[in-house]
Amino acid sequence: MEIRGALTVQKRQVLILFVLLGLSEAGPKSVRYSVAEETEIGSFVANLARDLGLGVEELSSREARVVSDDNGKHLHLDLLTGDLLLNERLDREELCGSTEPCVLHFQVLLQNPLQFIRAELHIKDINDHSPTFLDKEILLKIPESSTVGTTFLMESAQDLDIGSNSLQNYTISPNSHFYINIQDGGDGKINPELVLVRVLDHEEEPELRLTLMALDGGSPPRSGTTLLLVKVIDINDNAPEFPQRFYEVQVPEDTPIASWIITISAKDLDAGYYGKISYMFFQASEDIRKTFEINPTSGEVRLRSSLDFEVIQSYTINIQATDGGGLSEKCTLLIKVIDINDNAPEVTMSSIINRVLENVPQTLVAVFSVRDQDSGDNGRMVCSIQDDLPFILKPTFKNFFTLVTENTLDREMRDEYNITITVTDLGTPRLKTQHNITVMVSDVNDNAPAFTQTSYTLFVRENNSPALHIGSVSATDTDAGANAQVTYSLLPPQDPHLPLASLVSINADNGQLFALRALDYEALRALEFRVGATDRGSPALSSQALVRVLVLDANDNSPFVLYPLQNGSAPCTELVPRAAEPGYLVSKVVAVDGDSGQNAWLSYQLLKATEPGLFGVWAHNGEVRTARLLSERDAAKHRLVVLVKDNGEPPLSASVTLHVLLVDGFSQPYLPLPEAAADPAQADPLTVYLVIALASVSSLFLFSVLAFIAVRLCRRGRAAAVGGCSVPEDHFPGYLVDVSGTGSLSQSYQYEVCLTGGTGTNEFKFLKPIIPNLPVHDTGRNVEENENFRNSFGFNIQ
Repeated sequence: MEIRGALTVQKRQVLILFVLLGLSEAGPKSVRYSVAEETEIGSFVANLARDLGLGVEELSSREARVVSDDNGKHLHLDLLTGDLLLNERLDREELCGSTEPCVLHFQVLLQNPLQFIRAELHIKDINDHSPTFLDKEILLKIPESSTVGTTFLMESAQDLDIGSNSLQNYTISPNSHFYINIQDGGDGKINPELVLVRVLDHEEEPELRLTLMALDGGSPPRSGTTLLLVKVIDINDNAPEFPQRFYEVQVPEDTPIASWIITISAKDLDAGYYGKISYMFFQASEDIRKTFEINPTSGEVRLRSSLDFEVIQSYTINIQATDGGGLSEKCTLLIKVIDINDNAPEVTMSSIINRVLENVPQTLVAVFSVRDQDSGDNGRMVCSIQDDLPFILKPTFKNFFTLVTENTLDREMRDEYNITITVTDLGTPRLKTQHNITVMVSDVNDNAPAFTQTSYTLFVRENNSPALHIGSVSATDTDAGANAQVTYSLLPPQDPHLPLASLVSINADNGQLFALRALDYEALRALEFRVGATDRGSPALSSQALVRVLVLDANDNSPFVLYPLQNGSAPCTELVPRAAEPGYLVSKVVAVDGDSGQNAWLSYQLLKATEPGLFGVWAHNGEVRTARLLSERDAAKHRLVVLVKDNGEPPLSASVTLHVLLVDGFSQPYLPLPEAAADPAQADPLTVYLVIALASVSSLFLFSVLAFIAVRLCRRGRAAAVGGCSVPEDHFPGYLVDVSGTGSLSQSYQYEVCLTGGTGTNEFKFLKPIIPNLPVHDTGRNVEENENFRNSFGFNIQ
């Protein structure tokens, strides 16, 4: 006999509630696929790319992945072909039990942009389980007084398959007393009943041994058997009775093993052996028998193994009470498991990006999902991160969250973030789970090199050696890597005529500056240019700094004598009248020094003299004066060598030779002729004539000028008593000879030319310096200078 039905296993329900702010970016529709259980690993399920209307390249570029709701790795997406493949053998009974249809929910996660597509995989049942009896032997005690047609309940077989593959029929081995009647349990189960067709006789046959077979509806069908032992007992006319037919009890899931649950008690009006009651679980599943136990004598129900609300929320147990005569009665016990907060939230990371660029807002860092297997408030969750971080959590699809940057990041301020994702449920006590993520901030070239100074001043002494290191510039870059590697360079000068490249070079790596050639203070006293610092980022950033190179003077120039000239021509001869008084100005050595500062401070001294003590040189201005009165015994010709020395270190010097001729008057040509050369060349007659003509014209012109000067001076000289010359107080008249200070002279000097009035030769009488009247406040200074002069020459000028 074939009966339509399905074997249903206790249905498990797991309630998970999430606190989500909203759902976004979900796929526009869900896709459904089906596959038979126990299909080989790697078997083809569907082409996901075609079903979603996406190209294989787009699936790969958007990093498509499959995420199951239960975090299982059931499926695998081949990004090269877009095929959805089985990643493991699927056992429908293990995944769904008796639930029909058996559906695995999963999502297809796409990035760039973030998108979720819901999908379902239906697992079809195959006939891979045979019906089984939990007991190897079923014992039935049937009183011999039982009438024909009496039915006796028996334990049902178990078949984990569903639908047509589930348990469909029962048969019993051939006998003359019983047949099997199939009863519909109303919940999809079929229950076998043993129907008596012939009266039993205890004395004739005290027991019968029969074989009970259970058959499923598969093709080919599977079967299972058990031994049915029927014992014929004497008559018992009162069956046990329960005070109530239904019992309900609530048990927390953390109840210890062996704890008392409830006591079920029945009464039997019979006495003696027939009134003795025994208790047992009737038609109990394997889960019930593993979890609970009942005392056959007292009816106490105790816990045998741990409860788990997340696996089974309630148990319905049929308890049968049987007396000694074989009569029985049953009741139903409903045990409800109370959930406690014993499961911490779970965090599953789907995607993590450990490096993000600075200066890029709203960067996706991680995609993750959360779940809690508890129910009610115990399963409600709150997800958070630290408050002091520039990141935010965004709820997306169902239980998925994304972690993104709230603002742009700055690597120079902070280059690493340790983010702790905390998921806390709302149970009592609250349980939480934390997941740590380390995010590194990648550098962007957003900082230009910065010099340590806006301007640098360097000093180098002239006459330096080529390639001399004269100083360094330094710039720092707060970026990292190549973005912080600084290269130095010389920038084009503002003056296009300045040959900067031939004067200075810079080391591109460390900013050291070098003088390429020797510098000359007298030619170039200062050099000003700009240097640049450029990093190696893309695009490169740069900055500038001003560099001033000051050339320090060195004593590399000897004094140069301007007067008297030393050009190899006729020596300069100074005429001094024998009547000259002490301190008479013979001549003045004028010299200059190309250096500066103390290197150009010149001093004069008399190095050699024909007659020592007759002449002296003022050390500060180079004036050569007579040191005493001249006498007839003094030689007429004198040769003086004056040394001009600067104040450098070491000092440099030059010398000049003066020829002095002592004369009684200036009317005779006392100037000596230059000595003839050792081998004079034969003079050309034409050249001789030209020289004579030029000399005649020059002499005539010279005498005319002297005559004019003599007439003017003599007219003024009549006012002098002894041929002296008066000096105006206001200014020096035009007939005064002005010798301006040049070179190292500290002031200008003027000299008056006086001629004798009574002689016909108009000889020069003497040269006397004219010292103008100075203001009153300078009197002390003049006295001090005169005193110094007297001390240096041994006499005083009045």
